[in-house]
Order: sequence, then structure tokens, then C-alpha cells
Amino acid sequence: MPASRQIDTGTEALLARVEDGVSILTMNRPERLNAWTIDMAAGMTRALTDAEQAEDVGCVVVTGTGRAFCAGGDVKDMAARGDQPRPEAPVNADLRVREQALIQRETSGRIYEMRKPVLASLPGAAAGAGLSIALACDMRIASENAVLTTAFAKVGVSGDYGCIWFLSRLVGPAKARELFYFSDRLDAKQAQQLGLVNWVVPESALAERTM
Repeated sequence: MPASRQIDTGTEALLARVEDGVSILTMNRPERLNAWTIDMAAGMTRALTDAEQAEDVGCVVVTGTGRAFCAGGDVKDMAARGDQPRPEAPVNADLRVREQALIQRETSGRIYEMRKPVLASLPGAAAGAGLSIALACDMRIASENAVLTTAFAKVGVSGDYGCIWFLSRLVGPAKARELFYFSDRLDAKQAQQLGLVNWVVPESALAERTM
């Protein structure tokens, strides 16, 4: 087996490669702080399928390019794709819920159920859906610059991608509610004290320590 290979995710927004037994999945929209899109979700599904089945993969790392892990869902991208309701084209709510449930099961749900260890490597902000994906992983390592926040209350939507469930299991229901209702911003050390992050390292050491 080659020590290194590239994985075709179908999009430049999600890069994936295997290095010495580690499948490295990188959210790659640094100009948007790696804000989450449908294309990114589809790429993640393809990469996770490869990781599950590949004999040359022993564990998985999820990370982001630049100064963020993932800043949450890209609302501008959703609007551009027509994900916002329009009077002339009413949305079938039941169908949209089923579609979203499938996407979430195939990404954060698949990460959580992965039979190989999955590590989130956080170079910076993990917010909203980005936080959900990080919490779905088995362990998290963060740079000193990382910031974690639920963020959902700031935009008036409920948590998605399993964030409520993951957070409640990690910090308990009372603290989880507090973090959801107030969308507190936690720096890396605060997140570590709560048990949301396993290790905090200098930014320059993050990639090496992760591997």
C-alpha cells in the first residue's frame, strides 16, 4: 500500500488524503472561515466512506485550512442555492427536514459511529455546525487560538448536526442548555476545563502534535 494517496471528494471545499495510515479531511474555504456548505457535506460523506472501507486507514483527522476549523453553516451559500423560502416557490418542509436529516447522519453521525478513531484538530474557531462536527469526533486537540461556541441562538435557529446531543453527553444537560441559550464564546483553555477539548497546544505545534 502507498504511504500517501489523495481522495477524490468531488469538491475543492473538502480536501482529503491518506498519509501513513491517517485519513486527513480538511475543510478548505479559508476565505469564509471554512463555513459549511452542501458541497462540503457531500465531500465529507465521500471521504468518510473511503476511511471506513480502506485497509490503509487506521484513524481519521478532521481539520480546517487557515485560521478556523469551521465557522458554521454558510447562510449566504444557502440563500444563493435557493434554500430560503420564496413566495413563488414554497418549500416542502417535510422533504427539507428529511434531506437535512440524511445529510447530518452521513456527516456528523457517520463520524460518531466510525469504527476507527476520529480526532478533530482545531486551528481556530469551531462554531455552530462546525462545533457539532468537532464534538462528533472521539477527541479534540486545539491550538491556543481556538474559540468554541454554539452560535445557534445568535441566528435564531435550533442546533443541528447533533450538537445538542453531543454537548449534553460531554458537559451535562444543564451546562449544555446554558451554552445553547447564551452562545458563550469559550477560549481553548475554558473548553479544555469543561472537557470539550482534550489538549491545547501552541498554534505552531498543532499539525505535528495532531499527527
